[in-house]
Amino acid sequence: MTTELDGLGVDLQAIVDTFLAETSEGLSAMEQTLVELESAPSDAEALQRVFRVAHTLKGNAASLGYSRVAELTHVLEDVLDGLRSRTLLLTPPLVTLLLGTVDVLRRMVPAAAAGEEDPDAEALALLERLRGVRSGGGTAEAGPTAGPRPERREAAGRRRDDAARDKTLRVATELLDRMTNLTGEIAIAHGRLRQTLCGTVGQVTPASAAHEEAERLFAALQELVMQARLVPLWPIFRPHVRTVRDAAAAHGKLARLVTEGEDVEVDTTLVEHVRDPLTHLIRNAIDHGIESPAARAAAGKDPIGTVTLRAFRDGASLVLEVADDGAGPNRQKILSRARETGLLPEGVTPSDADVLRLIFEPGFSTSDTVTDLSGRGVGLDVVQRNVASLRGTVTAAGEPGLGTRITMRLPLTLAVIAGLTVGIGGETFVVPLDAVVECLQLSPGDRPHEDGRGVVNLRGRSLPFVSLSRLFGADAPSSGSERQVVVVKTEEGTAGLAVDAIYGDGQTVVKPLGRVFRGAVGVSGATILGDGRVGLILDVGAIVRREHARPGGRAAEPRHTEPA
Repeated sequence: MTTELDGLGVDLQAIVDTFLAETSEGLSAMEQTLVELESAPSDAEALQRVFRVAHTLKGNAASLGYSRVAELTHVLEDVLDGLRSRTLLLTPPLVTLLLGTVDVLRRMVPAAAAGEEDPDAEALALLERLRGVRSGGGTAEAGPTAGPRPERREAAGRRRDDAARDKTLRVATELLDRMTNLTGEIAIAHGRLRQTLCGTVGQVTPASAAHEEAERLFAALQELVMQARLVPLWPIFRPHVRTVRDAAAAHGKLARLVTEGEDVEVDTTLVEHVRDPLTHLIRNAIDHGIESPAARAAAGKDPIGTVTLRAFRDGASLVLEVADDGAGPNRQKILSRARETGLLPEGVTPSDADVLRLIFEPGFSTSDTVTDLSGRGVGLDVVQRNVASLRGTVTAAGEPGLGTRITMRLPLTLAVIAGLTVGIGGETFVVPLDAVVECLQLSPGDRPHEDGRGVVNLRGRSLPFVSLSRLFGADAPSSGSERQVVVVKTEEGTAGLAVDAIYGDGQTVVKPLGRVFRGAVGVSGATILGDGRVGLILDVGAIVRREHARPGGRAAEPRHTEPA
């Protein structure tokens, strides 16, 4: 195994351990799906799942320098692509060959991780047989079956697994979810007990003192449970340094990777879902975005292209961006390929935004040839599916000659955030604290208009704000009650949220909304308050965007007008 990243401070062992665990899961899923396909060979969705596993394994193996594994999975992709295009027929002997490929990969991957990448005779024979099937000149009749593992490689893999278990323990996210829910329920029970003790006794007693001590210990335990769910993004950011370098070198290009926000901590559920999309987006940026050094020099650009991987929290959302300074989207080529594949009828001229949405369609690709990076139309389909599974959105933007930026916006389905608790019309809401800039007192002359909008003077600047009580249809506050404005910052700029009261800040456990409420605008989740009531967590970015889209004026001060 190559170690070119050692000097960059990257924990290669942690990356490889994650790769081994994910590969094991992927190969198991591939094996099960192939068995299902043998009895239902026309199941296109099942075949697509097998293809995605092979494509992801190939990309990850190439990123880590396992060239033999990447070579085998690339040929495997060719065979699967023939099955998708119906140029090959899925027969029982071919299924046997594909299952034998899974068995060989199960041996090759741990061996490559242990530094023993040279394939054995069976792997070489299988590779040639797959090439023969791909070219149409071979047969799958004598495909290999699962055989005994070489003793030397089995021992090496076992030693590696034992060392990993001594340091870490993989815990199912379902178990973490149950622990989080239980600690939340205990917190509610503690709050009710505290109110009961204070209401009936009114003074310090042995019972209240014991409860206070138990509550302190529980708070420490709850914090540890929450921390167990949060992981930084750097383990999935830094390996892409090698991805960019190798992918660019393989295609005669020069490129560097710039990362921003790799210390942002997110829920482990999100990490598991964004790992593959990031790999596909970065490799796509190299293949479709970054130009050759000569072309960049002719355009007056730095011969070395830049791919930027950025992460930040926007209110209750995690935003991941992959941007490049390459050639930008080729609108005419996208339209032409979409019409060729039947995605766009002749005579229809979509908007620029709709054109860029086409690149996420299954099977869509603008590459004229199939390479190890693209041409299959799988990568961006993987991105779309993974983001959709988290109820997130993915969008593309760019200008010809200036580059392309693909943005994934993911809701925090389950996480712990610092929140500012506010009162709106007798109800309690939570504003994510990382979006809060400051709080202002709202004078009677600055009250919002009938449409719920207003403007307040913020140290000589006009700050637009919106009344949340009118936005959510809450009961109006009592006459003469004080109102305040929470100043928030989003992608669109700085804006104000008018509330009836501000109660304070604290840690908030985010719970996903039910299916019925998933379309609610301006709400990203819910939490259980200390008194047992449900409090809604505001999606600040969505609120500002909604108000900005309403006719009648802007809802936020543009970001570029803010002082540095």
